[in-house]
Amino acid sequence: MISQEPYIKVGVFERTQEAKGTFQGKFAVSNVIGLTGDFHVRSERGTIFFTKSDGQQILSAREIECQPLDQGTFTLKDVVIGIGFHWERKENQTFEGRLRLVAQENHAVAAINELSVESYLKSVISSEMSATAPIELLKAHAITSRSWLVAMLDRQSKQKASGLAAQHTQQSGAELIRWYDREDHTLFDVCADDHCQRYQGLSKIISQAASDAIQATRGQFLVHDGEICDARYYKACGGLTENYENVWDEQSVPYLKSVSDSTTKHRPLRNEQDAERWVNSSPDAFCNTTDGSILRQVLPSFDQETTDFFRWKVEYKREDLEALIKQKSGIDFGELKELIPVKRGPSGRIYKLNIVGSKQTMVVGKELEIRKWLSKSHLYSSAFVVRTELDSEGRPSKFILLGSGWGHGVGLCQIGAAVMATKGYKAEQIVKHYFPGAELETLY
Repeated sequence: MISQEPYIKVGVFERTQEAKGTFQGKFAVSNVIGLTGDFHVRSERGTIFFTKSDGQQILSAREIECQPLDQGTFTLKDVVIGIGFHWERKENQTFEGRLRLVAQENHAVAAINELSVESYLKSVISSEMSATAPIELLKAHAITSRSWLVAMLDRQSKQKASGLAAQHTQQSGAELIRWYDREDHTLFDVCADDHCQRYQGLSKIISQAASDAIQATRGQFLVHDGEICDARYYKACGGLTENYENVWDEQSVPYLKSVSDSTTKHRPLRNEQDAERWVNSSPDAFCNTTDGSILRQVLPSFDQETTDFFRWKVEYKREDLEALIKQKSGIDFGELKELIPVKRGPSGRIYKLNIVGSKQTMVVGKELEIRKWLSKSHLYSSAFVVRTELDSEGRPSKFILLGSGWGHGVGLCQIGAAVMATKGYKAEQIVKHYFPGAELETLY
């Protein structure tokens, strides 16, 4: 395990042809010292052209380093956040630390922010949570985010040393199983969007609360069996959390097992009858809340646009769902006949779904691939049951998905943790509830 604070490379954006920004304070840009103010970058044939706002070209290179002098910061304009999700939008974002610009294929450029782990976490906590959230929630989230981040860096290092990459796609006959991990990047350690941890630089640090939570937990990690925990999180479990192996690679992780999001013990879902009962009920659960005062405290403004996260319903006309699945999967299933859950986890999340059509039948998984195929962005979760309406000829005319929860469901339930904090639970109690068997250790 580590004994000192690491540094991290965060991908703010990539595959962008041009971008604009501003240096607040003086920067050394490669070998040019003392640049300040607005700048413009564009990529062409593997070269980045860096110019001032008046059109004066400063330099061109495949890679450009921008080093702050005297605690300067930089702003990048029109950064896309929530990529592929229903809240996707653009923001101007300000960052501390170094900026690295790297040319990519197809006349594109990537922007990478390099900074210390603790500085990074201040933004993550503020970006994931409102700064008015309870301090014990912010502390619990800081411990969780820090643990996942450093565990991910260690996993990346081991993969590079072995020369082996994780296998994320398995296809055999009429079955396609694909999963996505948060370290699937080559130019940087993590991206700045929800694929990894939501990171919006200094833009979201609007109070002292996040800084206090980071400082109070500095160097604290969840540890299990002598290793830092791969601590995952998401918005709302729906009453039961999920097992790691049903979302990512096939390995059992003791501290990422299904738990009840409640003081009441809910039994794991074992069959379709259990799933039907579960999604049509409103069980006692920490994340079963409609308390606007809590949600405003723990959700950034655009996340508050989602209000039906605990139980939800999505309806599709058959023809619309056929077209959507064809667009998202690249497969023409013909006339859609059935959606049949094949395997579910204990939270009710489907990780193998059989799609039956007149031209093609295929089993797809895991949970995120299912969520992608059945939505223009992403379904809230894969914990759903299917109701099919038939026309006068007995053919499906509408598919109704009745669902539970928001996100993959593994590890810390953010809304549940927020409710726990408002009920007086301490950060250590919160993280130990969602990561059973893990302990807290201060490593630097």
